[in-house]
Amino acid sequence: MDAAVAAGVVLVTAVLEVDAVSLRFGGLQVLRELSFEVQAGQICALIGPNGAGKTSIFNCVSRLYRPSAGRIRVNGVDITSIRPHQAVKHRVARTFQNLALFTSLTVRENVLCGGYGRTSAGMIAGMFRSRGSRHEEQLLRADGERILDLVGLTDVADVPAAELPFGIQKRIELARAVMARPKLLMLDEPANGLDSDEVGELTTKLREIAAAESLSLLLVEHHIGMVVGLSDHVIVMDLGRKIAEGTPDEVTRNPTVVDAYLGDSL
Repeated sequence: MDAAVAAGVVLVTAVLEVDAVSLRFGGLQVLRELSFEVQAGQICALIGPNGAGKTSIFNCVSRLYRPSAGRIRVNGVDITSIRPHQAVKHRVARTFQNLALFTSLTVRENVLCGGYGRTSAGMIAGMFRSRGSRHEEQLLRADGERILDLVGLTDVADVPAAELPFGIQKRIELARAVMARPKLLMLDEPANGLDSDEVGELTTKLREIAAAESLSLLLVEHHIGMVVGLSDHVIVMDLGRKIAEGTPDEVTRNPTVVDAYLGDSL
């Protein structure tokens, strides 16, 4: 664990610790003793060829998969065996490669859906509109308006998600994840399907959101321009293993990384 000790108190500086995680499906070894950390406030990218295991480790952290071996800690707490729906309680949220919006709902309604996992009034109190549930909903709606503004969706807040272009729909999913108030936000190929202008806009917006919300970001991304322009730290995977890590400049100059993944793309 990356920690400092001050006055007898252990201060955890790593938001995410992946410790010797392996994942096997029958005879297929997907992850092989993978270890890395994401520090508080850091923007970290996972890169590597298709089949390297990037989305698999995402699924382990967000608890869709249970590792065959190893440990995963968030803010120093072992989450290796928790249920998927409990991840939000540990301040972890994610987006997916394929959009999963409620297309008949408005942008505002989609974004608000991301916040209900952090409410505590309960189903019965919500059904009978108790004072506590009404207060929570007021706070949630106020926070939703703030997030809509932060992500740049205020002007389309009342438009059904299905009527908006793909680039805006990607922002809706991002805003919904931010509404969960995570400390670790995981983005699975956020640049996928976007044109070069949209990628540039999203890169700038993600940095703004990370700073405004005090987030650590972990992203899987094939768009090397976004990786270089956005990330503080890069982890390179191949065949379920970590083969390199460092700053964007360090990894893009690493001969092993060039041979395994980048080739002539730079």
